[in-house]
Amino acid sequence: MASLRPLDPSLATAAAARPRLVPAPSAAGALLRRRGALLPRARRRGFSCRAGPAASEITKEKSRVDPSKLDVVLLRVCLEHQVKYGEHVGIIGSTKELGSWKKHVELDWTPDGWVCQLQLPGETLVEFKFVIVLKGGKEKTWEGGNNRAIELPKHGTFDIVFHWDKTEEPLDLSGTSKVDRVSRYVVPEKVGDASVAENGDSAETDSSKFGGQWQGSEAVFMRSNEHGNKATDRRWDTAGLGGIALKLVEGDKASRNWWKKLDLVRGLLSEPVDDQSRFDALICSAIYLKWIYTGQISCFEDGGHYRPNKHAEISRHIFRELEKMYYRKGTSAEDVLVIRKIHPCLPSFKAEFTAAVPLTRIRDIAHRNDIPHDLKQEIKHTIQNKLHRSAGPEDLIATEAMLTRITKNPGEYNEAFVEQFKIFYSELKDFFNAGSLFEQLESIKESLSESGLEALSSFVKTKKSLDEVEDVKDLNKNASIQVLMKTLQALSSLRSVLMKGLESGLRNDATDAGIAMRQKWRLCEIGLEDYSFVLLSRYINGLEALGGSASLAQCVARDTSVWDDTLDALIIGVNQVSFSGWKPEECIAIGNELLSWKQKGLSESEGSGDGKYTWALRLKATLDRARRLTEEYSEALLSLFPENVKVLGNALGIPENSVRTYTEAEIRAGVIFQVSKLCTVLLKAVRAVIGLSGWDVLVPGEVHGALIQVERIIPGSLSSSVKGPVVLLVNKADGDEEVKAAGDNIVGVILLQELPHLSHLGVRARQEKVVFVTCEDDDRIADLRLLEGKHVRLGASSNDVDLSVVSDENVSGTSSEPSSAQKPSNEFSLPVATDKSSYIPEPKGYTSGENDNSSVLELSEASIESSGAKAKACGTLSVLASLSSKVYNDQGIPAAFQVPCGAVIPFGSMEDALKKSGSLESYTSLLEKIETAEIENGELDSLSSELQSTVSLLSPSEETLESLKTIFPKDGRLIVRSSANVEDLAGMSAAGLYESIPNVSLSDITAFGSAVARVWASLYTRRAILSRRVAGVPQRDAKMAILVQEMLEPELSFVLHTVSPSDHDTKVVEAEVAPGLGETLAAGTRGTPWRLSCDKFDTTVTTLAFANFSEEMLVLNSGPADGEVVRLTVDYSKKPLSVDSTFRKQFGQRLAAIGQYLEQKFGSAQDVEGCMVGKDIYIVQSRPQPL
Repeated sequence: MASLRPLDPSLATAAAARPRLVPAPSAAGALLRRRGALLPRARRRGFSCRAGPAASEITKEKSRVDPSKLDVVLLRVCLEHQVKYGEHVGIIGSTKELGSWKKHVELDWTPDGWVCQLQLPGETLVEFKFVIVLKGGKEKTWEGGNNRAIELPKHGTFDIVFHWDKTEEPLDLSGTSKVDRVSRYVVPEKVGDASVAENGDSAETDSSKFGGQWQGSEAVFMRSNEHGNKATDRRWDTAGLGGIALKLVEGDKASRNWWKKLDLVRGLLSEPVDDQSRFDALICSAIYLKWIYTGQISCFEDGGHYRPNKHAEISRHIFRELEKMYYRKGTSAEDVLVIRKIHPCLPSFKAEFTAAVPLTRIRDIAHRNDIPHDLKQEIKHTIQNKLHRSAGPEDLIATEAMLTRITKNPGEYNEAFVEQFKIFYSELKDFFNAGSLFEQLESIKESLSESGLEALSSFVKTKKSLDEVEDVKDLNKNASIQVLMKTLQALSSLRSVLMKGLESGLRNDATDAGIAMRQKWRLCEIGLEDYSFVLLSRYINGLEALGGSASLAQCVARDTSVWDDTLDALIIGVNQVSFSGWKPEECIAIGNELLSWKQKGLSESEGSGDGKYTWALRLKATLDRARRLTEEYSEALLSLFPENVKVLGNALGIPENSVRTYTEAEIRAGVIFQVSKLCTVLLKAVRAVIGLSGWDVLVPGEVHGALIQVERIIPGSLSSSVKGPVVLLVNKADGDEEVKAAGDNIVGVILLQELPHLSHLGVRARQEKVVFVTCEDDDRIADLRLLEGKHVRLGASSNDVDLSVVSDENVSGTSSEPSSAQKPSNEFSLPVATDKSSYIPEPKGYTSGENDNSSVLELSEASIESSGAKAKACGTLSVLASLSSKVYNDQGIPAAFQVPCGAVIPFGSMEDALKKSGSLESYTSLLEKIETAEIENGELDSLSSELQSTVSLLSPSEETLESLKTIFPKDGRLIVRSSANVEDLAGMSAAGLYESIPNVSLSDITAFGSAVARVWASLYTRRAILSRRVAGVPQRDAKMAILVQEMLEPELSFVLHTVSPSDHDTKVVEAEVAPGLGETLAAGTRGTPWRLSCDKFDTTVTTLAFANFSEEMLVLNSGPADGEVVRLTVDYSKKPLSVDSTFRKQFGQRLAAIGQYLEQKFGSAQDVEGCMVGKDIYIVQSRPQPL
């Protein structure tokens, strides 16, 4: 039954002390009226979004109004309903406060429902409904039934709880038993937010963290030992469980009390011997302890006698194990993420709690003679005896309830008794580590150095100043924003001090007192992280009140100083994520970049621009990188918890709602969530400054088809029952997929992430004539998902993307073919000082792969027939390189380049190795079977795996190896690349389809031979086989030669198209550039490259995008030549291509000159791969560009 009732403090914010319970007004009741349903009900749709409102955002600043003195009703609304992750709930109604049926008011998410506080005019009839809102607010699902209607009294403060779609549910002002129960848990208002006093004395005692999270049974006060067997209602289900989960559930069944449950966790964390078992134990323990901490798994007495010191000893053992894992070599970011969730659920093991008889004050209190006998009995049997026999979190809840009771009416009980009980309550909170942040900080003061004490004092002072600010929504009023930012900065400084003190790890010879203090330090830094969430939430609320992204975008016209505070807030937020162990190197790089771009402001421009475009473009790259960091965090939580929570929740009998909302609560309650929101606001502003729509076009054109959503572009993702043309809506891509392999009826792709234009996937999409666009804007993505299943028109040009629904009567008349591509023109003249030799014709089709019986060919000897088009092109490039030193374009820009030394293991070498190994017959048989193998039943995958296994066991002949040693230095670093007869052709580029193995050497014959075999075997990967099927090439016709080249160590790698791939402009060269090795670009690593547009006929170089790949791949001469590369985090504030516009322009001009030269020599538009080593440009590959 829904009820209109006095204010329920359980809906109050977690960050602030709970408000005092307000008595119900004298009004007799509210008149409930029913009206006809005026509003249509929309069909509910589900989708997943990146971010939504957090539970702790209920901390939004409210104006302080006393409803009893005004004709105002303060209504706290709670809708007990949960929606899909990414959806929101709003309320909309007839008054202006409820949007006048035009604009909904958003509710805030909590694990128990959606809440908000409304200030409505008294003596008013209000009609309203709840709506479920998709991201961006473009689509709503309305409640069914009549409008809800309520006639409000003149004034007062009420709680009202509703249930979705139950618009006829009765309302009652008289309150319910639930209200009565909750009221007993409310700590009086004076037990408020404490701060660390300058003289070391703590202020009034805070309420514990348990209160706002407790979902267990209410406290029941007893006057005798009436503790019965309350565990009989528990049910356990171990069906289908195994491993750690089974051990935990069976252990819980045998462990009634908290001591045994903690000991169960200790055993789980101590026993695993391999990394996966240890990780599973961490995840299960984190979930299990959270449910115990919040009362969803109850603890009971079992007849034993376990004083709190037993719990403390076990906690110390668990803490030691966790700290060892935290700093162990090889510990992953995911490990740390889970470990940090366990720490707050452990009791303290300070000396006073490991003593033989801890927490004795309650015994003295229970035997006082100045309190009523019945109260003494209740304290003795409900708290004292229970605590000393079998302590558990429920004891703190009972103590809070008792404190509320004895302080409700001042003067009712002896003041000395009340004071002693408050002290005991503080001690008990300390034992459960449930004190407020400021109580925790007070406990570590004695261990801080002078600098640490200064940092603590600074934080306390700024926090006090912030508490005095009435309203942070006005960012310019009373310099409130400066106070908020100073508090954030002071918090970050204090947390930095604590993290530096913890980073040395736990010494094996650490004393018990030292370990106990380390636990307090750990809890303090975790508490500071939680409080940074609250401060960032306040800042974001203020920013939105000022106009949010629109206001920021307008300010850039003058200067960027208005952005400084917002960027500082983001930098601090990212620093907090770093302190928490989530990809710290990535966080540090992002922070450095944001600080650098903030400092540079509008100082750098290109051409006649005012610097605004370059500044915004560079900032966008880092903001995209920061948002990617938050997405990876959310993806990690979603991969770790939901399934484990579901399995354990079902087995332990946890309520379904708690299971369903567990992971969402973890995501929304973390500081990473506020970082995500800041990124969203800033990205919207940056896009507005640049004039971006959120779309990016890789392959232009116009197509029609059914819009179908898939997770990835893989064979089988598209149902075989779909026969007509299809436009795919794709969530993720790796960059090396084959579009047509997933379905030859795919005519368009909309990818919901960024992707390099010249990645292998982008190149193949152009070759296959598939219109390809990406979309990053959350609001647009929400709209796109609403069109799933409809027949759409996708039109993409260099200037715009249009996606619209095509009516059924117009579907039959539409074409599914993309618009034809523009061919490169030859309106430009030959470069100055080049020879006039005829151009080199491009290969049109694959050859049979002839073997001239040579074991190794030099590059100059390579032909298409013996070595494939790639090797042949490299030989040609070698010749052109020798001539390029004398070539300049019309503007005098040199076209000089070099080519790495190389050789070829020709066609037929693999077959020779098969013959020598005795595997040729089985290989031939497998090849015949795979020609007709089916995909659906797994036959193709099985045969592909068997073929690869057979080939990967081969090695090149002794003769081949000896020949290579005459060409390359024995200890020189080499790269082993493919050169198949079915790649780098005019109609079949097969870009990235086959393997390249870097960093091998002839000094290690085994590693080198294995690399050659891996490249041979890549001829038979699933993707390669399906690609040839789509192209109509028989599998038996595919042959593989091996291109061996000198391994370069580039600072930059690039892919160059000599005709613009987006609008087919033949006058410009477009380049995509990545730091380090080129595999970052080719494989479509998530992120964006530097993207340059370089005019062939003047010196204009335009930056289209700045790079934001998180890592660069490098080969270190000091490391082993084992076929592996190292990955290092990139800081673009230190990369010349990002910070030096002159270097960027000169580099682009050189690429334009080289691209024009190669295009002329090969006689067609070229897809060129190369790199920069020192000041030299190397070209490693050139093939026909798909147009």
